[in-house]
Amino acid sequence: MDPGSLTARLVELSNNNFHVEVAFQGWGKPTLSEARALNIHPRQQVLIREVRLCGHGEPWVYARSVIPSSTLNGPLRILKTLGNKPLGALLFKDPTMKRKALETAVIPLTHEKSEAWARRSVFLLRNQPLLVTEVFLKPLLQVQ
Repeated sequence: MDPGSLTARLVELSNNNFHVEVAFQGWGKPTLSEARALNIHPRQQVLIREVRLCGHGEPWVYARSVIPSSTLNGPLRILKTLGNKPLGALLFKDPTMKRKALETAVIPLTHEKSEAWARRSVFLLRNQPLLVTEVFLKPLLQVQ
């Protein structure tokens, strides 16, 4: 439930042995739940970015960002070209950033036949929304 930057916490926890692996980035449609959280039409085109936040070479967090096309104007166009740079670093440096309430859930990980804690929240940058979901993977829970 920490409202600070998860990226900064992971960098610290990994003693700077941290990197971002981009699993997918492209245009698509949000899930109904994502559209509701962003207050957009479910058929609206959004930029979807799915990454693994890795410490010591292991995936610690799966993150999915959903960014409405209307958010990607002006200076926020940079969100289209993050590559393997962490989104969190950009979000928490922006003085216009506001974060709405965190939502948490335990979700099934069908490929592992287990469950994981997840959280999501809507961020506003220059009053434009984007949704970030973070799923905390087992290797992170084993870090001392």
